Amino acid sequence: MASQAHSLSYSGCNFLRQRLVLSTLSGRPVKIRKIRARDDNPGLRDFEASFIRLLDKVTNGSRIEINQTGTTLYYQPGLLYGGSMEHDCSVLRGIGYYLESLLCLAPFMKHPLRIVLRGVTNDQVDPSVDVLKATALPLLKQFGIDGESFELKVVRRGMPPGGGGEVFFSCPVRKVLKPIQLIDPGKIKRIRGMAYSVRVSPQMANRIVDSARSILNKFIPDIYIYTDHMKGINSGKSPGFGLSLVAETTNGTFLSAELASNPQGQGAAMLPEDLGRNCARLLLEEIYRGGCVDSTNQSLALLLMTLGQQDVSKVLLGPLSPYTSPRPAKVNCAACVLKIPLATQGINAFFSCWITKQKRPSQTTHVRFVLIFAVIQLAEASHIHDYTQRQW
Repeated sequence: MASQAHSLSYSGCNFLRQRLVLSTLSGRPVKIRKIRARDDNPGLRDFEASFIRLLDKVTNGSRIEINQTGTTLYYQPGLLYGGSMEHDCSVLRGIGYYLESLLCLAPFMKHPLRIVLRGVTNDQVDPSVDVLKATALPLLKQFGIDGESFELKVVRRGMPPGGGGEVFFSCPVRKVLKPIQLIDPGKIKRIRGMAYSVRVSPQMANRIVDSARSILNKFIPDIYIYTDHMKGINSGKSPGFGLSLVAETTNGTFLSAELASNPQGQGAAMLPEDLGRNCARLLLEEIYRGGCVDSTNQSLALLLMTLGQQDVSKVLLGPLSPYTSPRPAKVNCAACVLKIPLATQGINAFFSCWITKQKRPSQTTHVRFVLIFAVIQLAEASHIHDYTQRQW
């Protein structure tokens, strides 16, 4: 391999996406060793290799080296270029797996990104395209990323294991991100949802809607759940059904929950009534957790805050999800300052948070994190180069 003296070194397959995304934003090369070295099937998986190919498409001049066993990866990022392109995602993961990373990178590209992604649109592992459209896009608009070309559209639906879905995503370029002040989530004013079914009876979606409303109608009257039954080539290659719900507050906060049926030939059959009721309970749980950003988009909000202007941004979060904070913090006092290290891609971001404990009627302790500011330090003395001020 080429000279890698100045690259950052990591071990293991955990947080591979985050490491590569932050490496691309910071311009620091990374070397990841021992990727499933002791596994019966060592090395990179197909969906990870597909993600690396996607990074190579959206950048110009990236250098990628992988050893024969796939257990060592060297990645030297190039320029975020953008443009129009297409990509076939691995059916082992949903399109949301790839789209989450594109949401982090797309605003900082040289040219507006217009991309068609093909694969699985809805599964049980990754955020669905419907949830990202309803929650992540409004969050990006809070940072000033908006315009006529800002769009996320489901052209075809695809369920696992066959896939066959298609999604179109376009995002404009923004050189400056606005600071945000999201500290008051407000009250829930309405609930919207999407019940979808492909290659099964259209009545499946109607049964899901009825069961979900049976729980949600007890709390709020303004509920509307759309049904989406695609046919023919637009229905993908595998049967399935699911539900995504989004609660909107009076202050413009969006909280989401979703469930999808088991893939064909895997696990026990799931009744649409059970799926609808369980998804409604998940939405109530998300509302109970509170915050101005739901669990799915916590890491996206924190990343954009660090890449914005040198100004104070505030956001109120519920309990941090494992994806946001891999190492859960232990809090022993009612009011303190917590520093959460995110040591990836040479960036040690210390988020100073004030923590307050609030007693709920169930006598459980609810921890809310209020992000006051983020200080970014590189492993070396140099600072991260700001893509918002970069000269093309």
